[in-house]
Amino acid sequence: MHLKHATPCFMLWVVAAGCATQLDVNISTFDNLQLLEHGHCLFRSILPSDTAVQVLVCVFVMMTIISLFVNCCTLLSIGSSEDLSWEPRFALLKNLIVSDVLLIVTQGPTVTYCLLQKTTLDYGAWCLMQFFINTICVFCTVLTVTCMALERYLYVCHAIYYLYILTTKRLHLIVGLTWFISVGLSAVTTGLITAGHKPSLLGQPTTGLLCEPDTIETHLGFPRAPAVFRKVVGLGLTILCVFSYFFSYLRMYQEASNAVQPFQQVNKRARKTVLFYCSMFLLQLLPIFLKIVSDALWELQGTIAMIHSLNYPPGWTSAGTLHIMLVVLLQVPPCINPLIYGLHNKEVRKALPRLLWWKQQRDRA
Repeated sequence: MHLKHATPCFMLWVVAAGCATQLDVNISTFDNLQLLEHGHCLFRSILPSDTAVQVLVCVFVMMTIISLFVNCCTLLSIGSSEDLSWEPRFALLKNLIVSDVLLIVTQGPTVTYCLLQKTTLDYGAWCLMQFFINTICVFCTVLTVTCMALERYLYVCHAIYYLYILTTKRLHLIVGLTWFISVGLSAVTTGLITAGHKPSLLGQPTTGLLCEPDTIETHLGFPRAPAVFRKVVGLGLTILCVFSYFFSYLRMYQEASNAVQPFQQVNKRARKTVLFYCSMFLLQLLPIFLKIVSDALWELQGTIAMIHSLNYPPGWTSAGTLHIMLVVLLQVPPCINPLIYGLHNKEVRKALPRLLWWKQQRDRA
């Protein structure tokens, strides 16, 4: 008798549990569709034109492929040559290439995926990881380029003491410090940004295709302390890099200008060399300069809103345009760095045929 009464109750419980499970699935699916639709809307607010999206997809795919190909060729050329491997400038170049490859691998596929899906990037583990790695790469690139300029200054202006100053041990210490400082600054920046974020924001679509600083700060409600720390550190590091670079190449040019008349041809070559490297250096720092301008605009609009007691974020149209420009320009340095510091040198160009010959010999074996 008890079994007969228990069976209908058990069946009712199973049906109720099944309905509750189905209801949870439907609610979860509905929430996911809402998030996806919200991501599409944010994407369309940045890129309303399908033609622009298609062009950007082609640009990012091509720049990613070109960057990886050129960087790998340069790295293999340096590694396959015993004459180049021990030189300090090429050791620093290898460090720069590793940083560039890491940057392009985390950025290129992420942006391409967002463009193909026509949605913005969700705030989550990958977003924070990508922000952390990209911050490391940017800091490491700036520090490495600064060290490369100082290395050329020692080579030209203090040639007698060059090998005594830049020993192998000190060179390894310099490379290690660039990564240690970059990881430390990136860890502090990421920690400050994520310290007070709400768990409800996880999984929500951000306002950008990459988790660059403005995107995360907008998503988290403009936390003041992380923004100030990031801007002060970034501006200070940029000023240090610019000062060191132009000081080094100005002193090198002055050394060449002190040559007597029979070496006038050397002076012309030195002038062209300095102009080339300084112009390429400004091109390398173009994304950082754009970020400084973007930070200044955000601060200016925020100040204006505070003065007039307005409670709204800066204009999304201008912010979206700056975001797209920054995302595109961030792909430029990894493409041109191996060309400027690697293939522009005769030693590296001479090593390329040896690399191809070594590959052919290995294939035959």
